[in-house]
Amino acid sequence: MSDTADHVIVVGAGIIGMACAHYLSAAGFNVTLIDKGDPGQACSQSNCGYICPSHVLPLNSMGSLKKGMRSLLNPAAPFRLKLQWRAGLYRWLYEFARRCGEREMIAAGNQLQPLLASSRAAYQQLMSTDDFDCGWRESGLLYVFQSVEGFDDYAQEDQLLADHYGVSADRIPGDELPTLDPALRANLAGAFLYRDDAMLNPDQLVRQWPARLAERGVRLVSNCSLNHVRRERAHIVGIETTQGTMTADHYVFALGAWSTQMAENIGCPIPIEPGKGYSVTMTQPEQCPSYPMLFLEHGIGMTPLDDGYRLGSMMEFVGYDSSIPAHRIAQLGEAAAHYLNTPTGQESRATWFGWRPMTWDSLPIIGRVPGADNALLATGHNMLGLTLAPATGQLITEMIQEQPTHIDATAFAPSRF
Repeated sequence: MSDTADHVIVVGAGIIGMACAHYLSAAGFNVTLIDKGDPGQACSQSNCGYICPSHVLPLNSMGSLKKGMRSLLNPAAPFRLKLQWRAGLYRWLYEFARRCGEREMIAAGNQLQPLLASSRAAYQQLMSTDDFDCGWRESGLLYVFQSVEGFDDYAQEDQLLADHYGVSADRIPGDELPTLDPALRANLAGAFLYRDDAMLNPDQLVRQWPARLAERGVRLVSNCSLNHVRRERAHIVGIETTQGTMTADHYVFALGAWSTQMAENIGCPIPIEPGKGYSVTMTQPEQCPSYPMLFLEHGIGMTPLDDGYRLGSMMEFVGYDSSIPAHRIAQLGEAAAHYLNTPTGQESRATWFGWRPMTWDSLPIIGRVPGADNALLATGHNMLGLTLAPATGQLITEMIQEQPTHIDATAFAPSRF
C-alpha cells in the first residue's frame, strides 16, 4: 500500500469496525484499527450468527412496547426492562414509544431493506472470494411457532413483509415440520421458512477476519482505549488513547453500545441503549437440527454449528450489567424444550453475553459527525450488526471517498438526532 494514501483510524474492532477496515483497505486507504480489547471480542462474537434480510421490520411496535411494560412484573421475561435511575433511558423509551405506530414501522422498514439486501449480496461475495472458513450456510432461517395463536398472529406479519417489501416465506404446517427437520417436536403449530436468509459461525469469522486484514496491510492495535478526541473547530486533529496520541486524515468511530459514553467528546448526540443478550454454546444434542431457527414466542434462537450447537438471544434493558445469571442460561434450554426433541447437548462449552447498540428508531447510525469534516460514525445497528456489517463498511468507504453511496443512506445520518 502506498505511503501517500490517506490514513484512516477506525476506533472499535467489532464486526462493524472490521468491515469498515476491510472495505477502506480494499479502496486503497492506509488503515489503523484499534480496540480496547482484542478484535472481535464484543457483541458479535457468540451471537446466533444469522444473516437475515427477513428482519426488515424494526423493533418499534406496540407489541414490543407491551412486552416491555409487562416485563417490569416478570424478571424471567425474554424481553425485559429494568427500572433505572438514568434520565437517558427514559428519554430513549419515550422516543422509542413515539415510533411504535404501524406507519412509522413500515417507513423504518423501507429504509432498512436496501441496507439488508446490500449486505446479503456483499456476504455472498465475501464468502466466495475471501476464503473464510466460518460455517457459511444458505439454508434459510426457520421461524417456528408452538401455538396456533402465535402462528396465526405471525402470518399477518409475514403477509405485511410480502406486501410492502416483497419478502416472503414458505408456510409450513405443524404436521409437516418433523419431515422438514426431525429434531422438531410433533405437536407444533407451524413455521415460516425464509429461504434467502443465511448463517455463519460468528466466532470463526471474527477470529479470521483480523488475520485477513493484517495480510492486506491494516495495522491492528489491541488493548488501546479511546480517552479523548481532539478537535479544532470542524476538524479532528487527533485522538488520545492509552497507547498515546494517534493522528490520521479521517476517523471512523465504530464503538457499538459504548458509543453514548463518548458522544459528548465526539461532538454529537448518540442516543444508544445497551440491549443485553445471552448465549450458551454446547456439544450437539442427540438430534441436532439442520436449520437455524427462531422461537419468537419464547424470544430465543437456535443455531446448529458445524462443531457444536448454540442457543441465544433475549433482550434486556438493564444498563451495562456484565453478569451472566445462571437462571438466564437455564431459561434458554427450558424455552427450546417447547420446540425440540433434544433441546440441549450434554456438555456446555461457553456462556456469553453481549450488549447490542439499540437506537430508538431501530435504524443504524452511519454517516458524518455533524460539525466535523473528517469524522464518521458507524454504530447503532441494534440486533443486526453481523447482518449489516459489509454494507456499512461499503457506505463508510464511499462517504470518505466523497462518492455517491450505493444506496440512499440519508435516514442513517447522525444529524437526525
